[in-house]
Amino acid sequence: MRILCIGHAAYDITLPVDSYPLENKKIRLSHEKVECGGGPAATAAYLLAKWQVPTSFAGVVGNDTYGLKIAKEFEEIGVSLKYLQMLDHVRTTSSYIIANLSNGTRTILTSKDPSNDLKDLEIKEEFSYILVDGDNFHLSKKVLLEQKQAISMIDAGKYTKDIVELSHLVNYLVCSNDFARDYTNLKLDYHDLNSIKKVYDSLEKDFPKQTIVITLESFGSFTKINGEYKLIPSIKVKALDSTGAGDIYHGALLYFLSQGYDLETAMEYANITSALSVTKIGGRYSIPRLEEVINYVK
Repeated sequence: MRILCIGHAAYDITLPVDSYPLENKKIRLSHEKVECGGGPAATAAYLLAKWQVPTSFAGVVGNDTYGLKIAKEFEEIGVSLKYLQMLDHVRTTSSYIIANLSNGTRTILTSKDPSNDLKDLEIKEEFSYILVDGDNFHLSKKVLLEQKQAISMIDAGKYTKDIVELSHLVNYLVCSNDFARDYTNLKLDYHDLNSIKKVYDSLEKDFPKQTIVITLESFGSFTKINGEYKLIPSIKVKALDSTGAGDIYHGALLYFLSQGYDLETAMEYANITSALSVTKIGGRYSIPRLEEVINYVK
């Protein structure tokens, strides 16, 4: 079994602060900054390799300091670099993250080179599972159409034309609450189960062939199984930094599905994985070991 993740790779610099900074002030940080690779599909690939699944990542970085650091992280954890393009004319995407330790929220400022796109890449080997995040649209579409034997999933983090088109080509549409709200143009209230059901029904009408999962941050995730709505609650933790929590959820969900877990159990375990991650600072460094997740369940 091999897994292919296609999409966005970035280098994250996280600045932990005790409270959100005031504008037009000079602020001396009291916590160490944290640097590591990031990006939805890239972080999912990192998790899968960390959990000992043969995984390849297809994406673009620049042949620069940040790109070399991303490649080194992948290599050390065991992600195949066969489809990672390092281009001289591209600047590696960088994200600057303000992690508010008082409430666990994060604000992300991303600088992305508009020429950051895969060029002339052919993927001939077959994969058992494919995860895309909407970045590198043309390659993602090509691979999904060519490798229909694979079980596929999209990390639909935001509502764009490309992500909607790719969502029609996958088996699992796993979307953020932002995508769900923006696509359906309906109110989604975490405290109102009926509003979540209405949003789900609207998505189901337009994506009848897909298994749909809506992520609800600290509230857990939502789906329908055998005609029955299922709200799978998350666990209660003290959140420090939510960076990468959604990316980690997708990676963990794909892992447990690939290991033969049913959807409800896979969602429960992915919720736990994501929740444990927000108790640490730095997206990629916060990925728990598989044993931590299993032991928590036990």
